[in-house]
Amino acid sequence: MANENEYGGNEIKVLEGLEAVRVRPGMYIGSTSSTGLHHLVWEIVDNSVDEAMAGFCTKIEVTVHPDNSITVVDNGRGIPVDEHPVKKIPTLEVVMTILHAGGKFDNSAYKVSGGLHGVGVSVVNALSKKMNVQVRRDGHIYEMEFSRGKTTQKMREIGTSETTGTTTTFWPDEEIFETTVYDYDILRTRLQQTAFLNKNLKIVLKDERTADPLVEEFCYAGGIVDFVKFLNEGKTVPEGLKHPIYLSGESEPGAPVEKIGEVEVAIQWNTSYSENVVSFANDIRTIEGGMHMEGFRAALTSVINDYARKNNILKEKEGNLTGDDIREGLTAVVSVKLADPQFEGQTKAKLGSSFMRTLTRKVVSEGLADFLEEHPKQAREIIKKAQQASKARNAARKAREATRRKSLLETASLPGKLADCSVRDAELTELFIVEGDSAGGSAKDGRRRDIQAILPLRGKILNVERVGDHRAFSSETIQSLITAIGCGVTTGNGDGGDFDITKARYHKIIIMTDADVDGAHIRILLLTFFYKYMRPLIDAGYVYVACPPIFGIKVRNKIHYVYPNGRQAEDEILRDSIKALGLNPDEADDEQANGKVTKKRKGYTVQRYKGLGEMDPKQLASTTMDPKTRILQRVTIEDAVVADRAVRELMGSEVGYRREYIEKHAHDARFLDA
Repeated sequence: MANENEYGGNEIKVLEGLEAVRVRPGMYIGSTSSTGLHHLVWEIVDNSVDEAMAGFCTKIEVTVHPDNSITVVDNGRGIPVDEHPVKKIPTLEVVMTILHAGGKFDNSAYKVSGGLHGVGVSVVNALSKKMNVQVRRDGHIYEMEFSRGKTTQKMREIGTSETTGTTTTFWPDEEIFETTVYDYDILRTRLQQTAFLNKNLKIVLKDERTADPLVEEFCYAGGIVDFVKFLNEGKTVPEGLKHPIYLSGESEPGAPVEKIGEVEVAIQWNTSYSENVVSFANDIRTIEGGMHMEGFRAALTSVINDYARKNNILKEKEGNLTGDDIREGLTAVVSVKLADPQFEGQTKAKLGSSFMRTLTRKVVSEGLADFLEEHPKQAREIIKKAQQASKARNAARKAREATRRKSLLETASLPGKLADCSVRDAELTELFIVEGDSAGGSAKDGRRRDIQAILPLRGKILNVERVGDHRAFSSETIQSLITAIGCGVTTGNGDGGDFDITKARYHKIIIMTDADVDGAHIRILLLTFFYKYMRPLIDAGYVYVACPPIFGIKVRNKIHYVYPNGRQAEDEILRDSIKALGLNPDEADDEQANGKVTKKRKGYTVQRYKGLGEMDPKQLASTTMDPKTRILQRVTIEDAVVADRAVRELMGSEVGYRREYIEKHAHDARFLDA
């Protein structure tokens, strides 16, 4: 064993150039999963958007090629190509190969910017097995090539051009990423969102990986007002509030550089029970909010309460409306742009620039107060809705308190039919939420009693997206869920309530339902509940979906289990699995025994597991519950805007969007349980 006193200079490793990025890519792009892969595109696109925010770019094209390489073209000024005064090499090469080299560290090139502040494009270069950059500038076209962060082709002039801009093509490195296949829907969602945030900026997405290339163009003259309308599609908007309220403002003239900022807000109420407020700083989605969100919420609550008091809508003995009351049914986009943004964390989930709280509050307070004074009918409608929400909130509070009282009384047995585990360390324990008593019985018999708890559900739980909080919390099934998990709930708006994740009794909450249509429906109802009332559990990675097998292929005395893969129809999966065992899938006769239909084939039999209850406890344990052999899918939320919209449209009260979805995707329905 080495002597600790031998620790010296030779133990210190110095990573040159972009080596550090390749050694620790997660520090720069968050992860090497699909999320990190797509982050490469965002960094290149954000640079082009910076040109648009500076007033020099009107169009961005993003193309996915058949080999999953990406090309981003803009008509901005083009990256400078002259010799860098310090490095004595082309500035283009400096930008592409040196960390923290860019035009975003002072305000001479960009008043505001997104991206990773001089880190982004060089990071993309470091994590690409190949990159080609062409710059159209000063009447010429210049080109450079790179590989894994190193220059492979020095800058050269390859032609002339009457336009300006930058064209970047890169091939993500398979040595770094878990997958190099881009998801069209993820690209589409982010680029459409960027177009909403930059009024009149045209963004074109092309996908050349299909026989007929997909081409979509996004351009919105209304900017974030159009964004709010888009987010509210499928919802019922009160008659007097059909047009979103738009508010904007900026710092006072002469403000110091570090306090230069602009604020844009668009708001519109609908008749739903949920709040959907999304925020951005320099076009970067701030998932965790930050100072601009604090300013927005404080202004909204203060102005509406002041107006209600001033106009005697709230009586003297009535308490103020809470922020939750006012934001029930609110859809809003808060977009700020500032010269020197301070984010908490490299991935920019939360804005920390404190002056933006004051600026946002000022802009929203002044603008909204003027709107309410000028539109008294709409003002009364907004306040009336908040008062109704207040009554429902009080009813929901009483239902939650009843749930808490119930949980205190049920000390030994806990709720309903919960079979608890013996270990009390939440980090080691698992809760299986099981469909039906039959499967619940098998799960109880097959579980590890020390760390696995079982909660059978009777029937389908409420679709909480279609009812208010008070109705949801009155449900016995939902009360059982809340009591069993133990951490309380947020409000329907996703915050507040009595939620405390440290009180969660299990750190793995596993939804285990049948592999059929009813099971899928129960699964999505449960996920809708967790998304609305316990979303921090999803964010913390505590929620999972079990993957039971759909077939058992018995060869001699051994059963080979076949699992769904989400890409193939069941018959295709079965045929491929039979072939993989070296057997012939085409010789078959139906055979019925003991009420079960099996496929008797030469040398093997196949059983279709329609439900978890069809497996004995030992089979269920080994295929679906045993930590050593099971398959679990962790539930994640890649994009909160998309997730929220999907839940509302497909689980909400408006039928039209479900009909449209079915009509659009009917040709893909290969998994029907008919």
